[in-house]
Amino acid sequence: MTPRALAFTLNGRPCRTSAPVHWTVIDLLRDGLALTGTKYGCGEGVCGTCTVLLDGEPVRACLVLAARLDGRALETVEGLERDGSLHPLQDAFAREGAVQCGYCTPGMLLAARALLAEHPAPTDRQVREALSGNLCRCTGYVKIVAAVLAAARAAR
Repeated sequence: MTPRALAFTLNGRPCRTSAPVHWTVIDLLRDGLALTGTKYGCGEGVCGTCTVLLDGEPVRACLVLAARLDGRALETVEGLERDGSLHPLQDAFAREGAVQCGYCTPGMLLAARALLAEHPAPTDRQVREALSGNLCRCTGYVKIVAAVLAAARAAR
């Protein structure tokens, strides 16, 4: 199969690459671009581990074909830090102890980022709803929710 040429914005920067037509976004990120922050989980769109932002909306990177990126904006966990500084969400996750094994963290961070972009002062319930599609096997979600709420307070 002939690879398809793609031009899109990746973490705020123009990106030109190509990908086999059967590749998903996670294949492109991990195998094509060596961006391994996005984790592969279930491969069926159920666990939320591979959540990325496509045009600001959370999507499962294991379900979206890479060809759908053409002309769009994609943000991964690597795009959160700026100039060597953690994003306020990353900082809050660290301060609140919201990370244990860390495997679900990239997806949680991006789902939370999308929530805070839409609701800068979310309620506990809104945070829980926004993260409901992201599974974590290590925490009880309490510290994750606390971290998102702390990041929201810090941003105000």
